[in-house]
Amino acid sequence: MTRETLGRIVSTAPTAGRASFAGLQGTRTLELAELHRQSGRVARWLWSLGVRAGDRIGILAANGPEWVLLDLAALRLKAETAGLEPGKFLPNSALLARYGLTLLFTDRPSDAPGVVPLTDVAEAAGRSDLDDVPEPPPVEWGPLDVTTIKFTSGSTGEPKGLGATAGSIDSSLKAVQEIFEHGPGDDLFVFLPLSLLQQRYWIYSALLHGHDVTVSTYEAAFAALRRTRPTVVMGVPAFYETARRRIEAGRRAAPTLEEAARGVFGDRIRYLWTGSAPAAPSTLRFFEDAGLPIFEGYGLNETCIVAKNHPKAHREGSVGRVLRGKEVLIDDEGVVHVRSEHPVNVAYAFSPPGASEKVFASDGTVRTGDLGHLDEDGYLFIRGRADDVIVLDNGKKIVVRPIEERLKADPAIAECVLFCPGQTELVAVVSPARLPADREAVAARLALANAALSPDERISRVVLADEPFGIANGLLTSQYKPKRRDILAAHHTAVHDPEEGIHAP
Repeated sequence: MTRETLGRIVSTAPTAGRASFAGLQGTRTLELAELHRQSGRVARWLWSLGVRAGDRIGILAANGPEWVLLDLAALRLKAETAGLEPGKFLPNSALLARYGLTLLFTDRPSDAPGVVPLTDVAEAAGRSDLDDVPEPPPVEWGPLDVTTIKFTSGSTGEPKGLGATAGSIDSSLKAVQEIFEHGPGDDLFVFLPLSLLQQRYWIYSALLHGHDVTVSTYEAAFAALRRTRPTVVMGVPAFYETARRRIEAGRRAAPTLEEAARGVFGDRIRYLWTGSAPAAPSTLRFFEDAGLPIFEGYGLNETCIVAKNHPKAHREGSVGRVLRGKEVLIDDEGVVHVRSEHPVNVAYAFSPPGASEKVFASDGTVRTGDLGHLDEDGYLFIRGRADDVIVLDNGKKIVVRPIEERLKADPAIAECVLFCPGQTELVAVVSPARLPADREAVAARLALANAALSPDERISRVVLADEPFGIANGLLTSQYKPKRRDILAAHHTAVHDPEEGIHAP
C-alpha cells in the first residue's frame, strides 16, 4: 500500500502541478517536477553528510522551500524527520541529544555541533553537479515504519513526541482524496507550521495527484491569498474569525458580501477546510452566507483525521462522518475513543512515564478525552473536553464548550475561556477581537447568553484580557487553541476577585 503513496513520492517525478512559497517579500514558484529534482539533490547531499536509513534529522525553521526539500529528501533516504516548531525549541546540543538527531537543520543562529544552517540546504538544492552523483540505495516504506516524529501542540508542559507510521499517512491521504477529489486545477493553500505533519499532507497530495500547493507563513497569509487565488484553504477557526472581520470591514466598500469575501480569498475558492479546534457556528454560517463552503472536521495528533464534513455529506453542528479506516467508539462516560485500521502509533516515542498508558490501549485504540456522540446517520458531534467539565459545589456538571461558544458568537469576542473559582460561580476570561475592547457589546452578549442558559450554567461575570490571546504571549498553541492553564495564571487575580470584570445583570 505504501508503495502507492510514499513510494510514488520518492520514485516518480510529477508531470503536472506547481509548488509556490509565499512570504512577505513575494512568492517563489517551482514546478513539482523541479521540486522533485531538487529533493533528489538534497538527498544525495544528506547522504554525503552521513545520513542513512533509520537516522533522524531535525528541522527547526519557518515554512519555506528548504523545509519541504529536507522532508522529501528524508523520505528518499528512509530517514526520519523531527518537525520542531520555532519558539518551542532552541537549536543546541541538548536538543540533538534529547531526540536522537543525527543533524539539526535550522534558520536560527547556532554554533552547536551537528547544527546545519538552512542556507546550506538551499545551496545543495541548486547544485546541478549533484545530478551526476549516483542515487543512494533505493528504499521501501512499510506500513509500520515511522517517517516522522510529530509533537503535541504543547498546551501543557513539554510537548510529547509521537512517531507517525507510513501506513497511517497512506490511509489518511487516501480517505481525504476519496471525499474531496483534489486534482489538476486545484491549489491548496497551507500556512500553519510544516512541523505539523498534516500540513505536509497537502504537499504529498500535490505530488501524488498533480494539483498545485501554496505554502505561506501565517504573517503573509492574507497578502498571499490575494496573489495566489487558491481553490482550497487549510485553516483553523482563529484564522477564519480574523478573515471574517476583514470581510466585514471590506463589506462597506463592496456591493455584496460575496464580493467582499472574494476580496480576501480570491475568486476561485472551491471550499474552506477547518479543524484542530472547534469553530463557532456563527463563523461557519457567515462563510456559507458569503458563498464560501466551509467544512469542519475532527482529529488528533494521536489519531490523524477521524471525521470530516465534505460536499457530499455535511451536517450542521457535526464534525462529519467517520472516515474510511477509522472507527469511533463512545464509552459509558461519553468519551470518544478512536480505533484505526492503520494506527498513527501505539505509544509515544517521547513523553513522561505513564503518558502512553493514559491515551493508548494495547491495540492502539486512542482515548481522545473529548466528549461526543454519533447520530443515527454516523455523524460525529463533539461537546467538549472531558477534562474541561466543571463540577459545581452542588454536584452539577457543566460542559464549558457550548457556553463559551455562546459568548464567542459575538464579533467583539475573539476567544473565551470559562473558569469556576471556588466551585461556586462561572467566570469567563474574554480575549477581545480588537482593542480597545467593546465593553458594551461584551456586556450585551453576556446578558443574551445567560438568558438562554440554565441557572447553574449562567456566567456571573466576564474578565476582559488587557492583551488578546496569542501565540507570542503564550496563551494560544500553534494551532490557535487556548492554553487554559496559562490563561488562568495570567488572569488569576481578576478571576478570583468578585469585584473584577463585567457583571451579569
